[in-house]
Amino acid sequence: MKISSNDIAVFISRLGFSSFLMTHGIVKFYRLLEGNIKFGNPIGIGSEISLYLTVFSELIAPALIILGFKTRFFSLFPAITMFVAAFIVHGNDPFKKMELALLFLTGFIIILINGPGKISLDYFLSKKSSRY
Repeated sequence: MKISSNDIAVFISRLGFSSFLMTHGIVKFYRLLEGNIKFGNPIGIGSEISLYLTVFSELIAPALIILGFKTRFFSLFPAITMFVAAFIVHGNDPFKKMELALLFLTGFIIILINGPGKISLDYFLSKKSSRY
């Protein structure tokens, strides 16, 4: 298996964007563990469900993206969450408040488009299944 510079760039993108987003997700996860489910309800599905979905999108999905498992599918979750954060939660705020969500949104859209690359569980599993 020959790994290209593009594969390395895709891996670094997956690792970087996902790791940084997980720092936001872990805080929300601890809130869940403490029973503190007070959270915004930006799309009208309830604050508790919004918190659970945000934890999934900011902690679980990025962990799977780092591994390169179902990368395109799991990239949808943080991308949608960051879209909501930028344009609904911070839609009327100054750009400075939207900036981080837009940066994450851009990163996860790039990951969604590029896919996992060769340094990924997806690639390993596809090669393993093709041997049989």
